[in-house]
Amino acid sequence: MPVRLSAYLKKTYGEKIYRLSLSSGCSCPNRDGTVKGADGAPSYRGCTFCSEGGSGEFAEVVYSPEAISQQLDRAKERIAAKTDARRFIAYFQSYTNTYGDPDRLFALYKEVIEREDIEILSIGTRPDCLGTEIMDMLVGLNAIKPVWVELGLQTIHESTAKHINRGYELSVFEDAYKRLKEAGITVIVHIILGLPGESENDMLETVRYLAALTPTLDGIKLQNLNILKGTVVAEEYDSYLQAPKESEYPFHIMSMEEYTDLIAKCLRLLPKSTVVHRMTGDGPRSILVEPLWVTDKKRVINMLSKKCGEIFEKDEEEMGNH
Repeated sequence: MPVRLSAYLKKTYGEKIYRLSLSSGCSCPNRDGTVKGADGAPSYRGCTFCSEGGSGEFAEVVYSPEAISQQLDRAKERIAAKTDARRFIAYFQSYTNTYGDPDRLFALYKEVIEREDIEILSIGTRPDCLGTEIMDMLVGLNAIKPVWVELGLQTIHESTAKHINRGYELSVFEDAYKRLKEAGITVIVHIILGLPGESENDMLETVRYLAALTPTLDGIKLQNLNILKGTVVAEEYDSYLQAPKESEYPFHIMSMEEYTDLIAKCLRLLPKSTVVHRMTGDGPRSILVEPLWVTDKKRVINMLSKKCGEIFEKDEEEMGNH
């Protein structure tokens, strides 16, 4: 069975390490026409589920190395009421944080990773944005402090990937994963549960695939599909509600009970050494369409703890004894 991120960090660092959500100022090749959609036309709206904020609505924006200290301090102020943590993960979340000038990005990330209060640099990106110069940059940064690369896979099913306009095939992910692991980089993979047209078995197949990766998957983020206003998937959902029988990719909005049951099934498939970084997520209330239950964070966390706690507890006890 896998281990929770909090237990992994406590064992590794001896204290709580808290994430600071940041933005590097990068765009995305799926928003500037570089990536071609399933119809062969340039893509300008990104993945169908992605919001205007690049799925990083809670991130502080950092555009230059010169402004980084101020932006990091502001990010720390935002979470000061939640934690007394003294050390942090600098998490570049929104859009594609390896898509841009490698020199600018190296200067930005080097400034961040060399701060005494930053223990880990975590970079969210796409597997098709890891060219030679970027890989060299990541290796150089990883020699200073740990670097995590977070890849948005979402699903292994090509028909779904085309429908959500992911913009790359599974083989691209496999190549990126192989190169990152050969370079000694920690890899965390994001998947979305509840994508239009996917059955429970489809979702579990994605988890089984990741569980069988070689080398073993370092980390995973499990995320329920959040339908946000202004996204393509919100438009599709509206059309589906008008004519559900006509939809090739039907929606099923899972209840909290269904979703937490599914998470427990996913966790039981994962290797013992894989770290679970996230089991749910929520978008800003002002633009959230469905599922509305994600806004009741306390209830969601309690239900996840009830259904998944035993899955973690045995292995976390063993970690503490080593």
